Amino acid sequence: MDYNFREIEKKWQKAWVDNRTYKVVEDTTKQKYYVLNMFPYPSGAGLHVGHPLGYIASDIYARYKRLKGFNVLNPMGYDAYGLPAEQYAIKTGQHPEKTTNENIAHYREQLDKIGFSFDWDREVRTCDPGYYHWTQWAFEKMFNSFYCNKCQQARPIAELVSHFEESGTDGLDVAQSEELSFTADEWKSMDDATKQRTLMNYRIAYLGETMVNWCAGLGTVLANDEVVDGVSVRGGFPVVQRRMQQWCLRVSAYAQRLLDGLDTIDWSDSIKETQRNWIGRSEGTEVEFNVKDSDKHFTIFTTRADTMFGVSFMVLAPESELVAELTTADQKAEVDKYLAYVKSRTELERMSDHHVTGVFSGSYAVNPFTGDSIPIWISEYVLAGYGTGAIMAVPAHDSRDYAFARHFNLPIIPLIEGADVSEASFDAKEGIVTNSPAEGKESLDGFSLNGLTVKEAIAATKKFVTEHHIGRVKVNYRLRDAIFSRQRYWGEPFPVYYKDGMPQMIPEECLPLELPEIDKYEPTETGEPPLGRAKKWAWDTAKKEVVDKSLIDNKTVFPIEFNTMPGFAGSSAYYLRYMDPHNDKEIVGKKADEYWRHVDLYVGGTEHATGHLIYSRFWNKFLHDYGYSCEEEPFQKLVNQGMIQGRSNFVYRVNELSTDKKPVFVSYNLRKNYKDVTPIHVWINLVKNDVLDIEGFKQWSPEYRDAEFILEDGKYVCGFATEKMSKSMYNVVNPDDIVEEYGADTLRLYEMFLGPVEASKPWDTNGIDGCFRFLKKFWNLYWKKDSNSIVDDAPAKAESLKSVHKLIKKVSDDIEKFSYNTSISAFMICVNELGQQKCTNHALLTDLVVLIAPFAPHIAEELWHAMGGQGSVCDASWPVYDEKYLKEDEVKMMVSFNGKVRFPMNFAANTPKEEVEKAVLADERTAKYLGGKNIVKVIVVPNRIVNIVVK
Repeated sequence: MDYNFREIEKKWQKAWVDNRTYKVVEDTTKQKYYVLNMFPYPSGAGLHVGHPLGYIASDIYARYKRLKGFNVLNPMGYDAYGLPAEQYAIKTGQHPEKTTNENIAHYREQLDKIGFSFDWDREVRTCDPGYYHWTQWAFEKMFNSFYCNKCQQARPIAELVSHFEESGTDGLDVAQSEELSFTADEWKSMDDATKQRTLMNYRIAYLGETMVNWCAGLGTVLANDEVVDGVSVRGGFPVVQRRMQQWCLRVSAYAQRLLDGLDTIDWSDSIKETQRNWIGRSEGTEVEFNVKDSDKHFTIFTTRADTMFGVSFMVLAPESELVAELTTADQKAEVDKYLAYVKSRTELERMSDHHVTGVFSGSYAVNPFTGDSIPIWISEYVLAGYGTGAIMAVPAHDSRDYAFARHFNLPIIPLIEGADVSEASFDAKEGIVTNSPAEGKESLDGFSLNGLTVKEAIAATKKFVTEHHIGRVKVNYRLRDAIFSRQRYWGEPFPVYYKDGMPQMIPEECLPLELPEIDKYEPTETGEPPLGRAKKWAWDTAKKEVVDKSLIDNKTVFPIEFNTMPGFAGSSAYYLRYMDPHNDKEIVGKKADEYWRHVDLYVGGTEHATGHLIYSRFWNKFLHDYGYSCEEEPFQKLVNQGMIQGRSNFVYRVNELSTDKKPVFVSYNLRKNYKDVTPIHVWINLVKNDVLDIEGFKQWSPEYRDAEFILEDGKYVCGFATEKMSKSMYNVVNPDDIVEEYGADTLRLYEMFLGPVEASKPWDTNGIDGCFRFLKKFWNLYWKKDSNSIVDDAPAKAESLKSVHKLIKKVSDDIEKFSYNTSISAFMICVNELGQQKCTNHALLTDLVVLIAPFAPHIAEELWHAMGGQGSVCDASWPVYDEKYLKEDEVKMMVSFNGKVRFPMNFAANTPKEEVEKAVLADERTAKYLGGKNIVKVIVVPNRIVNIVVK
């Protein structure tokens, strides 16, 4: 019987749907296992073969855990809001919901063809009001919360109000935007608007002035990863830094808990280190500097207060309010010019680019330790959001300060007389100086660091600063609060209306606040976000409903927020909704939450390390504070899949022989015979095994219709390169095409066979034939030649038992380690062995079917039923290997002479060394390789090698 993969795969995909094979319910009699893929955005281009890599890897693991007896949750949904759909809507005039739903339908069709075990009954879409109800609900909870540093958790804002009424800010230890100080009487005397503005300083979701990446061409704020070289990734529009009032989330309040949580989860060291660096905890000292000839002063944060004697200049962040205050009249033109330049730079670019730029403000600060005057500069390498937005520069201790000082010819003050202050002398950990005696550098108070170690010097300086009231000891974090507003239409609406200019929350029982209809998806003519076009977009507090804007009277009817939430809003807690997607009373019911608890295996790309993964962890910790999530960490184990790169093909135009109407192309191996040759990308569907379909190429583009070809051996051979999959390089491979030609099981095997899951690897369609041939060989194990007869109950041979049990052990170990590529190699070896052994044993071949089921579920399901299996192969039991079948009765040992292998010999396992040596020396081949030379010694490694040393 032939392997008809099209018929088999269509049959079982339908059966899985009809039988609801992958539907999952909470079952307390089984141990749970929650597998999750990072939320996909359904683009109009659909899937290419790189996208399913992580899905296949997680699906194999999900199927494996089910076969091991676990109750497996393996859901899928769509991160359906986003800028691409909105930009397409602007171009075409179509509602983004229409195109999004069309894209989702296409994605679903493609995913189903690959045979994933997703429970589609749990599908969620971020654009569904029933889903974003809970995003809005969580936002309102954050608005009505503050973060208590003492108890290390979010608390209701009402508790903070009570504290203000009793004690003002006295004894307060909470997360805040800026330190405020007022008494209980002063709080009580504030009017309601002032109280609300004051509370905004403490809320976890708050309105604040912040620097953003503003893109006028797209009419919205962009995230750092949406900007490259000063322009938007989408559309290439200029992006500038602008201070705007935005909704923000106080992620920084959770910085220490985000750090501590990394020690409790099974993530790669590289991802953990990336997050630690992004959070950026540093213990140091805040020190106050006075401005010379002025009553102004400012504060800096330093982790090395002991280097105060080496300060030679100060640097302000360009966004600092001090810039305007400290810029002198004669420097204003230069400073304004510099600030205009910095506006086009994102913070990410400023952090990663070590190009030195800056401008002198014209003012000087006074070193509180030495009394020296220090010039105050402005530079983009200092960020306003980290520390105080101002630094003391110690070029003898810091590489960026050193580069700045060298570039602008500023002093470099060594703390040790005669110390080397060249760039090459920097020590990675401590800087140039490994102790800080500050030779001859004593303050007016006689304070000295002479003879102290670095650690002792830091401690002494902290004590001095505190005792003399010129600063304080403090812990700082690099992690910034998340900007949570976007000036676009296609996103979750904020459940916010404005009364007397202050935000109010729409009552929880009225959620969700649904996205209104608008006539155009662009900003209004007066510069408001697209929601400014909505006619019915006002909140009636009496009727508790959305009404026409014309009814706004600011008494009972008020304007609603025009901004929408960013993409990460909907993706920050979607894993919780999968646990209980149809619950319209709670984000997740207690029963479901306590059963599924957290994601056991999360699979996705490393690009989300400092965005989604931090925001999700923050969001979950907030919900955990209130008991809505029973686990503090949402994702216990994280696996990052690599990227599948495209294999591009090229044809070579011979310019010296070509005309516009008749181009000439030379085959790859002949191109060096011509002086002027241009490689041109060609659509990979026109190439097979690097040989061009010449007629197809001519029809592909009119300009090539009359092309001529210089062939080698009667064919045109294309060149190739490994590049990112891109439409512009014509190297995008559609998985639908692979499934049509080879089948979904072949696609699944091949993507895993390309290399380790975590590694990036090139796609090469030329190699897919091998996996297809393997599946046909696997299929043929189960059918006798020229017959429809299935396997029989012939006794299992010892060699077959060994082959299968060796495979069980190998695949079981490999799946746990995500070494799927080596599993597939082991399958190929085993199938070859069983074929040579003419194995027809029903039990062994049944085990083989179950083993391959996670990798190739369609062929496994078909063979399972053909051999009389009941139910689905998904519900079989994972085979268990028996060590007794793995023992080697005979081993092959290689015989070497002076380390050079010459021939093999077979021995009974664990043959004593003496007997091995005796047999080798008696072998006639040994005499041949000795060639009359003397034997110095014989080295025997049991069961492995024999090495004869001769002279």
